[in-house]
Parts: sequence; structure tokens; C-alpha cells
Amino acid sequence: MNDKIKIEFATSDVALSSCPIRPEWIVEGAPIARNAVLSRSADGGACTLIWDCTAGLFNWRYDIDETVYVIEGGVVVRDDAGIERRLGPGDTAFFPAGSHAVWRVESYVRKVAFCRNPVPAPVMLAMRVVRKLARMAGLGAKSQGAPAMFGVSG
Repeated sequence: MNDKIKIEFATSDVALSSCPIRPEWIVEGAPIARNAVLSRSADGGACTLIWDCTAGLFNWRYDIDETVYVIEGGVVVRDDAGIERRLGPGDTAFFPAGSHAVWRVESYVRKVAFCRNPVPAPVMLAMRVVRKLARMAGLGAKSQGAPAMFGVSG
């Protein structure tokens, strides 16, 4: 066991700070957004945060991969193909880096966001080759889905 790796705990009272939406992205209304970072990976490539926002219509451009889980309220999200989807408590959505969506917050929305900087394609290819070689040599895990700690076999 590595004594240098520590599990971090926090209280359930998370104080959100102002996190204004870029003014040029706002289409209508005066949405007020707040957030709080809950965790950050050691390499800085991923983080988890709580985000909330009041009513408004605005654009959102994703420069990172973001998976959201709505915990309160609702939002209608429209992609560039014009497809709209209402997200409410318990719903999830994945927004890949480089995507764009229009968010219409009806009155209020609160979400957990899991954010990750995508790995560049050449690096990802190299990682896949190394994993495949390790599996062929009997050194690597066979699962390509969930992490091994969840007991998923491939």
C-alpha cells in the first residue's frame, strides 16, 4: 500500500462561487451560473464539479470532454443538427471536446460535471498499441470497458 496516496473527503455543504457565462454566448435572459470544483486528478487532466444556473438561453462551446448528471431542475439542450433533448434529474449527457450546444434553462438547473481533457489522437494510438502488446504477452487486463475495480471482464 502506498502511504503517499490519500483519499480526499469533503462535507455535503459545498459553497458555489460565481462562474459567469461568457457574455457573447448569452442569447436571452440574464443567467447566473455558479460552480465549485469537487476534485481534480493528480495530472490535472480531469476534474469533477457542481454547477448551477438560473433561467436563460445561451451557447456553450466545449473545449474538453464533459459528462453531466442533472441533479435538480431542468434544461433543454439543442445540438448543431437541431435535435433538442430535455434533461432533468437523473439524466446524463456527454459533450465531446469541440462540440457546441445551445442551453435553455427553464428556471434552474444543477448538475455534476465530470470533465476530462481528451488525449491527443497520436498518444491514444500509442497507448492502444502498448495495451494490445501487453495483452498479447499476458501482462495486461482484458477489459476495454469499466476499470478493473468494477469487476467487468472483457
